[in-house]
Amino acid sequence: MLAKKNDLKSGAFRDASMAMCALVAAADGTVDPAERRRVAQLIATNEVLRNFDATDLQRRFDASLERLTADFDFGKVSVLQEVAKARKKPAEARAVIQIGIVIGGADGDFDKTEQAVVREACYALDLPPHEFDL
Repeated sequence: MLAKKNDLKSGAFRDASMAMCALVAAADGTVDPAERRRVAQLIATNEVLRNFDATDLQRRFDASLERLTADFDFGKVSVLQEVAKARKKPAEARAVIQIGIVIGGADGDFDKTEQAVVREACYALDLPPHEFDL
């Protein structure tokens, strides 16, 4: 990751990155067990996310996922608000998008629906999507 791990310790980054993971995982309308495993793996192995308690991260991810699976369109509004918390710090905002891309591409297919929600997250974070080839 481009940002140094010590720059990414804020609660805003924590909340935004878990919201981003949930958004990408639920983008196609279903959350398969493989996507949940990928997020769990990211939480366990990503050196930036190791700044946070893994159980807490998982709980935040699950909470965002529940909002999205209950009602995707309504849930997406509140989950994008979580993502937008990282807007004030460009390094955090970019790291959140990169996490979304990692989750989206983890199955070898960063598909159109996943790209679309990551693009929406770019707008929520005031970042130009083309910076990430979106």
